[in-house]
Amino acid sequence: MRKMGGMKKLLPFSFGIMLIGSFALMGFPFLAGFYSKDVILEVSYATFTISAHISFILGILAAFCTAFYSIRLLYLVFLSDASNTKITTFNAHEGGIRMTLPLFLLCFLSILIGFCSKDFFIGFGTDFWGSALFTTPFKYTLPDIEFINIYLKCLPLIITVLGAIFSFLLYKYLIVFYYSIKKTLLFKKYYNFFNKKWYFDRIYNELLTQVTLKSSYSYYYNTIDRGLIEKFGPFGIILTINNVVKDIKTFQTGFIFDYLTYFVVFSIFFYLFAIEQIELIVLLFFFYLFIQIHKSSTAINKKPANMLIDIA
Repeated sequence: MRKMGGMKKLLPFSFGIMLIGSFALMGFPFLAGFYSKDVILEVSYATFTISAHISFILGILAAFCTAFYSIRLLYLVFLSDASNTKITTFNAHEGGIRMTLPLFLLCFLSILIGFCSKDFFIGFGTDFWGSALFTTPFKYTLPDIEFINIYLKCLPLIITVLGAIFSFLLYKYLIVFYYSIKKTLLFKKYYNFFNKKWYFDRIYNELLTQVTLKSSYSYYYNTIDRGLIEKFGPFGIILTINNVVKDIKTFQTGFIFDYLTYFVVFSIFFYLFAIEQIELIVLLFFFYLFIQIHKSSTAINKKPANMLIDIA
């Protein structure tokens, strides 16, 4: 938008459509946005609660901002001096029929449908919604909006007009003054604060998202997934079986005295377990100790001769 401008004569249809659409969005009288916006604000005020009145004030501020950026859009794109390049200017054209026809229909309805159907949709006593939307009599505040002070009824419109006028004057006549304000340190701080969305995303990411991701990686991934599940799951079972098979393979030495040793040891274990009825856990401990001693002796036997001399 800052690189555009002067499009009023190049795109007259788009300018007319955007003008009517912006005024309808602002809630200008007799356009569609006027009736929907004003009835929401009036119902908020007529509820007579603190939260409803706060909503009324915030709604008026939103109306001011809507009018401000709507006129800002019209001025920067269509009414200001051209800021675009020669190529962009010469290639600017209206959209095709598939773009212009829906825009024309929306523009036509935004002019007529609000005034012609306001009583049909939100009028007092209308039965359009039937039983689709049920409201208790205690919560029904449409009759109360008829007794609101006329100045309060006109306040949203006044704020809207002021927002539109302020936006036009600022970008038409006070742009140099506005630019000098923008260069101040205080404005930059406020601008960064609001431009960063009150730093809500940063606080949310640092206090919640990053903490969740770190805990997910360090605890759930490393401890649970890579630790507990892999050790006691399929990977751990396969690794245990491989280790057991490797340990069993070490018993196949080819020497008769090793086989006699295995026979004697396992006979003693069987006798202690079956006849003496010694606890199984004790036998497993001694069996594990025997396997470790056997693995150590097998590893020594597999070392080269010079290493065996060094060990001796």
